[in-house]
Amino acid sequence: MSGKGSLFGRLMIIEQPSKWLRWLYPSAIWRMNPAEKAVYLTFDDGPIPESTPWLIETLDRYGVKATFFMVGDNVRKYPELFELIRSHGHRLGNHTFNHLGGFTVSSGHFLRNANKADTLIHSNLFRPPRGWMKNQQYIRIRRHYTIIMWDLVTRDYSRHLTAEDVVNNVKRYTRNGSIITFHDSLRSIDKLKTALPRCIEWLQQEGYAFKVFDEHLHHSRHLK
Repeated sequence: MSGKGSLFGRLMIIEQPSKWLRWLYPSAIWRMNPAEKAVYLTFDDGPIPESTPWLIETLDRYGVKATFFMVGDNVRKYPELFELIRSHGHRLGNHTFNHLGGFTVSSGHFLRNANKADTLIHSNLFRPPRGWMKNQQYIRIRRHYTIIMWDLVTRDYSRHLTAEDVVNNVKRYTRNGSIITFHDSLRSIDKLKTALPRCIEWLQQEGYAFKVFDEHLHHSRHLK
């Protein structure tokens, strides 16, 4: 995170956000059923040629489906990668058209940017870039989309973390119903080539099922 998002980032527990942060967006989904031994893998920011094909190949190898929160402009530039994700049975999600930070624009602009992405992605699922929005943006977005946040962000994007750190974050913070966030990005792919297979194998060994969000998913209050 950078700029206006930096202070916000310092005020939260990055890997597993605190309950008070989750209550800022009470209609968002941060965690799925805590009684079910299942996890939901998600990938933000793609699709891009440098990482998306490898991610799809790896998920296929392990028989895992995930949810991709995609940037609309990347979908515009790489429609064949969007089709690759869709055709392999992964769930599609909206991450705005320009990876737009909510604190930098008006609520109307933010919603229009999300809707522009939706003309290409066609999904009821939305995740705000960097995981935050102004309150008015949140109110307007939730009228149109189901907002998916996270229970665990692996921080695979951080230049200060290694692939081993990413694996350790998954081992430390995963719990029943965890929504686990990785990134389909240049900053993450080198670490993920080591970390993602190890994470999947560990999750399988621990007995977690891998699930994607139901088409009719709606507001949940699994905030524990």
